[in-house]
Amino acid sequence: MATIVNTTEEEPMLAVVRSTAELAWADAGAEVADPEVARLCAEAQQHVLAGRWLDMATLMLANADLLLLAPRLSDKDLECSLTVICNLVTEAGSEDEALEIARLICAKLTHQPGEKPTLRIKVLFSLYNLLPSLSGKALVYRKALELAAAGKAADCVVPTFKNIDAFVAYWGIGKPEQRDLFLAVTRILKDQKGMTKEYFKFLNKYLATFDGSADDADAIGAAKEEAAAAIIEFVKSSDLYQCDLLDMPAVAQLEKDEKYQPVYELLKIFLTLRLDSYLAFQTANSTLLQGYGMYW
Repeated sequence: MATIVNTTEEEPMLAVVRSTAELAWADAGAEVADPEVARLCAEAQQHVLAGRWLDMATLMLANADLLLLAPRLSDKDLECSLTVICNLVTEAGSEDEALEIARLICAKLTHQPGEKPTLRIKVLFSLYNLLPSLSGKALVYRKALELAAAGKAADCVVPTFKNIDAFVAYWGIGKPEQRDLFLAVTRILKDQKGMTKEYFKFLNKYLATFDGSADDADAIGAAKEEAAAAIIEFVKSSDLYQCDLLDMPAVAQLEKDEKYQPVYELLKIFLTLRLDSYLAFQTANSTLLQGYGMYW
């Protein structure tokens, strides 16, 4: 009678469940750990056979923090395990299900951003490429920016900023989503040395999303700080000679703002008035100019 030998490697998803379960129960002893590991693997296998991919994602991510923080797990092995989890979006039965799985993965990867942020961002970009929906891609990219900012890993995302306009057109996202995206980019660029022009460029993109319509009435007030920052960057720059800031509703609101009215006045002087007007402003507002590093 022939003996059947199973030579098939374990399904990658089940292997990840097994390794994560073993980490979770590592300190419990074999008598306790082995049944729990077997139970989780059996549950995972049932999800796979039934095509319950959202449930599978929930199960695989439940203890994913253990993978992310495991000192004995190499970055290569960690990346492989996380990529297996990301591949669940390709198994999903619909774009909505894939998006829900992506949300779960993003939530896990953006938790504790200070731990291996570069690797986490790399995995998010892999997830981006795997997702079928454009709205899902936009979501994942936005989460990558959040992670880069929180994890101080701007170098991982700054090179992609040159493609932002193409991304926006490709994703087909609306004005509120564009606004959030541009604001996230400006906040990353603000702290990057040698990127003043890029920072000013994205400040302008952000401010331009406010057209003064009734739809913007509740949101435009939140743009005052960035409007003032754009003015300051323009005035301080030695190689920016013209701008459209005066025509932007988000900037125009500063004219009647108690805090930022002098900044708006300074912009108006630079764009429409003469040197004597600036000298008078300088005399009256020397403390303000010094505070913004603009006293010459």
